[in-house]
Amino acid sequence: MTRPIVTLLPLGPRYNGYRTIEELTSSTQLAALDLGSNSFHLLIAQENQGRIHVIDKYKEMVRLGEGLIAGGQLSKEVTDRALKCLGRMAQRIRPIARENLRIVGTNTLRQISSHSTFVFQAEEILGHPIEIISGREEARLIYLGVSHDLGDNANRQLVIDIGGGSTELIVGEQFSPIMLESLHMGCVSMTRKHFSSGSDLALAFEQAINDALIELEPVANSYLKAGWQQVIGASGTINSVISVQMAMGLGTQISFETLHSIQQQILRHNGTHGLPGLPDERVAVFAGGLAILIAIFKTFLPQSIEASQSALREGVIHDLIGRKRDFDIRDQTVSNLCERFSVDKQQASRVKNTALALFAQTFNDWQPNPEPQRRLLAWATDLHEIGMDVSHNAYHKHGSYLLSHMDMPGFSRTEQAHLASLVGMHRRKLHPAVLERNPYWVVKLGVLLRLAAVVHRHRSRATAPVLTARMLDHGKPATIELVIDEAYLVEHPLTKLDLENEVSLLAAIDIRFSLRLG
Repeated sequence: MTRPIVTLLPLGPRYNGYRTIEELTSSTQLAALDLGSNSFHLLIAQENQGRIHVIDKYKEMVRLGEGLIAGGQLSKEVTDRALKCLGRMAQRIRPIARENLRIVGTNTLRQISSHSTFVFQAEEILGHPIEIISGREEARLIYLGVSHDLGDNANRQLVIDIGGGSTELIVGEQFSPIMLESLHMGCVSMTRKHFSSGSDLALAFEQAINDALIELEPVANSYLKAGWQQVIGASGTINSVISVQMAMGLGTQISFETLHSIQQQILRHNGTHGLPGLPDERVAVFAGGLAILIAIFKTFLPQSIEASQSALREGVIHDLIGRKRDFDIRDQTVSNLCERFSVDKQQASRVKNTALALFAQTFNDWQPNPEPQRRLLAWATDLHEIGMDVSHNAYHKHGSYLLSHMDMPGFSRTEQAHLASLVGMHRRKLHPAVLERNPYWVVKLGVLLRLAAVVHRHRSRATAPVLTARMLDHGKPATIELVIDEAYLVEHPLTKLDLENEVSLLAAIDIRFSLRLG
């Protein structure tokens, strides 16, 4: 068998022990791919003393939002355009270690129907899952990127990011956001709505600005009350405005006067074509973004806006660095929720220890990297009783509802949905619809959580029984055997009855469960 050709590196501290370029690349490079409503951005970087050193950038104007049609589907033309772009990007990210890469989807992907095949096709091409994030999570990551770009800035800041399908507004200090909002307007959606070919431009601007003012109105008072010393803009619309300003001799700081000058230039020339300094790829969506920015000035009355070169993708990189350093915002989110909903931490700890022990016995050989599933199970055990703060009756359903609908910083929509499912299925009857809503591995995690919850139903602080679990069949239906000390069950007859009932309850979701006395 022919050995693959590798490139040997000189030994020495420069390479930190890596002997091949392939090893060095996959281990040290970090990558973020932002699938926005207007453009797809790929950023590849390395960390250097808390700051990221950009190695490569790649951007394509896909205008995904243009393809959104009735029923939450994407048009064939835009789908083909997006998938071809992802095919090119897939080649670039292939050497990146899986744990060093995150792919996030924003407003348009949030609106795509669950019946759309686009996300599945995209994941097949990229060979990596896509995290569709909420608007507020997008805002948090944008602020993370901008705040690291600014460094240790003591000023309170208003950060503005006008994307293709949404606009994010964040008030924060240093690296901590204080207020987060994601508004349903962006340069693509606003242009589609008001600036169609042949429209009266003056009237279109008036209507678009008014629409933006209406969208801003619900958050205006709370934001103005919070206050700030500095206003920072990020992403394409902001940078395009500055590019135009510079070409028109208006400087690099955005003001209401400079925006008015640009608007008048567009009206005089009856469109954005030929606007000095405007990149070709921004021509089609510039007017909508400009209208939103004018409305922001009318609402918040800033003297000027400065630009940051960092945004969502840089924030994703910094968030990834945090996760790799055991500073995962998701852990803090779960901890905060436990405090907020007065979770019995001792009971949660008992259930967690047992559930993770069962996981170690059954899932270690399940796939090459079981750590994401283990962490998901751990968070679910921490949160499985949050519904009790609403009512003890059907508290698993209350908990599932809460986790489905609340803001959870750091979690993607898919992760949140999986957590909600695990909490919802941890007790009582199970409905076959669970199989339709979740991957089968989530269902198997749910079984481990159920068994741990049953064993600790008595909420006793006494030592838990010795349990041994085996996954006899990893397929569908899976077969799980639980071995438990017979003497323990004699002392806890209700636990024995509960475990015996699990045989029929789990059969409803294609799980064969057997109980054996040890």
